[in-house]
Amino acid sequence: MPQPSSSTPPAIGDYGIIGDCRSAALISRHGSIDWLCWPQFDSPSIFAALLDRDRGGFFAIRPTAPASVTRRYLPATNVLETTFRTDTGVLRLVDCMPVASREQQRGTLRPQHEVLRRIECVEGEADVEVICDPRPDYARVRPRLRRRGALGVWYEHDGMALVLRSDLRVRLSDDHADLAVRARMRAGDRHYVSLVSAFGEPAVLPPLGLHAEQRILQTVAWWEAWSAQCTYAGRYPDAVLRSALTLKLMVFAPSGAVVAAPTTSLPEAMGGERNWDYRYCWLRDSSLTLQALFDLGYHGEGESFMSWLVHTTRASLPRVQVLYDVYGEPHLPERTLGHLAGFNGSRPVRVGNGAHGQLQLDIYGEVIDAARAFTVRGGHLNRGTRRMLAAFGDAVCDLWSQPDEGIWEPRAGRRHNTYSKSMCWVALDRLCRMHDEGHLSVPTARYRRVMDEIRRAIETRGFNDALGSYTDAFDGADVDASLLLLPRYGYADAGSPRMRGTYARVAARLGANGLLYRYHADDGLAGEEGAFGICSFWAVSYLAQVGDLKRADAAFQHLLTFANDLGLFAEEIDPATGAALGNFPQAFTHVGLIDAALQLAHERGVHARPDESSPAELTTATV
Repeated sequence: MPQPSSSTPPAIGDYGIIGDCRSAALISRHGSIDWLCWPQFDSPSIFAALLDRDRGGFFAIRPTAPASVTRRYLPATNVLETTFRTDTGVLRLVDCMPVASREQQRGTLRPQHEVLRRIECVEGEADVEVICDPRPDYARVRPRLRRRGALGVWYEHDGMALVLRSDLRVRLSDDHADLAVRARMRAGDRHYVSLVSAFGEPAVLPPLGLHAEQRILQTVAWWEAWSAQCTYAGRYPDAVLRSALTLKLMVFAPSGAVVAAPTTSLPEAMGGERNWDYRYCWLRDSSLTLQALFDLGYHGEGESFMSWLVHTTRASLPRVQVLYDVYGEPHLPERTLGHLAGFNGSRPVRVGNGAHGQLQLDIYGEVIDAARAFTVRGGHLNRGTRRMLAAFGDAVCDLWSQPDEGIWEPRAGRRHNTYSKSMCWVALDRLCRMHDEGHLSVPTARYRRVMDEIRRAIETRGFNDALGSYTDAFDGADVDASLLLLPRYGYADAGSPRMRGTYARVAARLGANGLLYRYHADDGLAGEEGAFGICSFWAVSYLAQVGDLKRADAAFQHLLTFANDLGLFAEEIDPATGAALGNFPQAFTHVGLIDAALQLAHERGVHARPDESSPAELTTATV
């Protein structure tokens, strides 16, 4: 059976990503597509060598001889370029999932789903091999491929067609389960390989050659045009734009939903059980992602997400679920795929996510805060959105005093999480502001009365005088990193004694090598995890808010060293080795990077941020 590469298995951070805002592919530095789900992010995989190198399936283009590898994204795009230097020549591989503007698409037939790969020899000569070993349905199917002349090599099953075409000569294996190409390339040679899928519709097979080159150029132009809208003017333009481009890859264009990550079951600790499926839309993650894009000048994504949210929640109002699939499906049962070995042997491999049944009260605050950001930037709330937001306010008033699982989704039961309570306060605060600004009508007297009740509870039960810090849960003695967000949402002043004490306690208890763990409390799961990427950036934002820009800049620059060579971050980081852990790339971490960079720029007066919130005054009347 063919192997993704003959070298040591890639680390999580060894991967790059391409996508078309419908799905995404992870590509190793050795030119192997080891993860691809079609037709959408949470569909069963076509290639899953990422989770089982022996049976998962892969699609590689690489030199046959040992090579040194460098790679980059073409500037301001998500088009990946990998350069292989062998003893005899230099090969350059360009990978993309084609996208184009409406004008470019007009009058042409294009496949809904395509991976387009161009390999060229730019110096000397070298042998190249192409191996395509599809294993659909999470490697539960080993297909039988068949030739169809000029129409390429086909696999068809249960309404799906998978078609590979190339201007290289393709050879099928004896059992027709995979195909391979081996060719000598000399300077100036250029070839194309196209993999197309169709699901219940006729397969559109675009031509190769100059037409393939045109699709690559159109894809580059599309991403460049999107990137040109970025308004960031601070000190870290490259890191911010790469993060924005990564977040854009997480947006599911047909519905407006935003997935947390394009992968499942990448371990938070090697060999551990903390392996989760993040290919869904968490309302919290999506709201924070859209806030980041709003702040960079991207407004269209916000309109699409608000439409998706109204559509998704209409049947369950006033309650909402923690996460949904990209079309708003709420039922996402968690199950394991026992036939897959897991990333570097880390089991279980999970699909679905049991967190969909949890109560996480903070999501009301994050969603309503995103809605307010939408209106501050000139967005209009239609009748359905106004109805939804008012229903959310009623739900907060009814639910805020209940225990919940909270932002970190532990599996040890519910408790009174301080951050969850503060976000209930934020939810009602933003609704009152939108009422005062004329965007909707809500019972502000009731909301402000409940806000006072929430604040009184937090300040008496969510603050530990002995620690001099807010605590992770009421009447507790532990901290978690989400407490650093209290100033971000205007609940507390960053420079207040209580917040300064909280930052000091969080840094002392959760800090490691300039990173932050999210918590150290028992969460009902065995094993360990890494430092949490977004939490580390939250600390940077806090330092900027209190005016300590020198320390904030130093911390930010230190965090940038943990990105991979393409500027991508995973969910977590191993403080000892700097290795990426957890699902990859992770929207949450890139959101944190953008927010920290914007906060630094804002404090320097070079990037204005709309006044979405202001620090709340803490008076004896409300404590």
